[in-house]
Amino acid sequence: MEIIVLADEEQQQEFLSKKINPEVKIIFTGKTFQAQTANADAIFILLQEIPDDLRAINKTPVFINAVSKTLNHFPIDNVHRFNGWNGFINRPVWEIASNHENIVTQVFKMLQWQYTLVKDEPGMVTARILSMIINEAYYAFGEGVSTKKEIDLAMKLGTNYPYGPFEWANKIGLNNIYGLLKILEKNNERYTVAEAMQNEMENKKY
Repeated sequence: MEIIVLADEEQQQEFLSKKINPEVKIIFTGKTFQAQTANADAIFILLQEIPDDLRAINKTPVFINAVSKTLNHFPIDNVHRFNGWNGFINRPVWEIASNHENIVTQVFKMLQWQYTLVKDEPGMVTARILSMIINEAYYAFGEGVSTKKEIDLAMKLGTNYPYGPFEWANKIGLNNIYGLLKILEKNNERYTVAEAMQNEMENKKY
């Protein structure tokens, strides 16, 4: 089995930190893949930017790091979404949104990886919940409840999380959290972006 992976250096390291079936050949590329797809059994796009030549891939399964965009945003039908935010690539179980679970099962069986199928909605499950937690932390920070450092420490000690909400925001990228919340708040006001987060985005203090 041969898999093409579009990823930056940090994403490559996180991808390789997962145990992969030694019979699977992994080929890392930059931002394009059209010339190398002839023999590929699957393509994984970990990059935030979607390649312009995506339309050319009409048969090979394409797994895209698309936390906020749903499947109908893509010009081809052979796309499967996953959460590829920093810190989520090496998780033991991936969240996948797909219209073709049989294909997902085949690819992940070869990789010897686990997945769980989720609804094709912005944020899927984990990213949606984590974004809400981070947003609530910004509400508390903006209201002067405590400092970012103290909120992070309290959350780690109180919930045994590996990171505090602001540490998660820095690791994932506040722009990614903000972008997802702006999509979600259109249909549900409980996702309304905290003023403190909005101010940081406008002033680029992240």
